[in-house]
Amino acid sequence: ECPTKDKLYIIVDCFARWRISDPMLYYNRLNDERSALSRLDDILGSETRTAVATHDLVEIIRVTKGRKPARDEELEKTGTVLPTTIPDIEYGRGEIEKQITERTRQKIADFGIELLDERFKRSKYNPAVAEKIIERMSSERHQIAARFRSEGRGEAANINGQKESDVASISSTATKNALEIEGKADAEAAGIYAAAFGAPDQQELYTFLRSLDVMRAAFEKDTTAVLSTNSDLGRMLKSMAEAVAPATPPR
Repeated sequence: ECPTKDKLYIIVDCFARWRISDPMLYYNRLNDERSALSRLDDILGSETRTAVATHDLVEIIRVTKGRKPARDEELEKTGTVLPTTIPDIEYGRGEIEKQITERTRQKIADFGIELLDERFKRSKYNPAVAEKIIERMSSERHQIAARFRSEGRGEAANINGQKESDVASISSTATKNALEIEGKADAEAAGIYAAAFGAPDQQELYTFLRSLDVMRAAFEKDTTAVLSTNSDLGRMLKSMAEAVAPATPPR
């Protein structure tokens, strides 16, 4: 873990490729591979920390120059202020790796070792810093989620309102059509009744049928009724009896 020039603590993991350039010098100064690795780790680690401390974080991370910021349309819709430019870099990670390689190469040459290459394998934030960054990213995504939910509720309200309007319109049209059909049916029924019972004999039949309906509703089984022959019902019964009675043979 080491601080950058802009006071941000990061953890840098790097690797190097090396070879023995002078076996005699290597053996006299280091004796074995374990000692060589220990000395190389010390020198490479020191040069890496020095390089990181003399450059801003953006120089350690970035490789290309003149890069433009990526647009996040969802964040822009939430009103989050986003940077329109990215700080440019003077060196970049590749150049810093070359600087570390050259300085380390000069120091380990006295041990019969040649440094072929050095690279940053991984760099990450200090856990405390990383937690703050994650919280900020989470907050931004929560803003996007809240906006989506708000838009969803608004769209749902619009759909429900349109649904109720459509239901009311369909119901009104159906009621209107039903009333028109009912009125037409009543008119046709009235016409049929008028045509059926308009003639005198048909009127008598209608009167007779209605009288039967009245009798059926008024009298139950084994009912005894005393009627005058002058009443409508009495006259009707009398006329019915005369109609079905056999003719009296002449004397």
